[in-house]
Amino acid sequence: QVYVVESGGGLVQAGGSLRLSCAASGRTSVSYAMGWFRQAHGKEREFVAAISWNGGRTSYADFVKGRLAISRDNAKNTVYLQMNSLKPEDTAVYYCAARYVSAYSVPREYDYWGQGTQVTVSS
Repeated sequence: QVYVVESGGGLVQAGGSLRLSCAASGRTSVSYAMGWFRQAHGKEREFVAAISWNGGRTSYADFVKGRLAISRDNAKNTVYLQMNSLKPEDTAVYYCAARYVSAYSVPREYDYWGQGTQVTVSS
């Protein structure tokens, strides 16, 4: 099993930037993809971005439109989500998730979830 913990959320003005981090622990010697999801108040959770174990493949939701970038550092067992040009509609709880898959896979469904970190973008 892999455990993930998010950090880096907070309050930012529209147009600003934040970098979220997700630290993994547990069985991290086996390849696992990692993804970011978000859930706004009163809405369903939605996919944001994902990255393969080897970092060679990424996937983004359409609404990202070049504003967000996912990356990972396997030496630190950490995945990052750099968020730029933030908008009030980006306000949500952001969740990190992991799934054991092949090194090149970028799935949309995940098995292990963190508790989430709140991102609030003021107008």
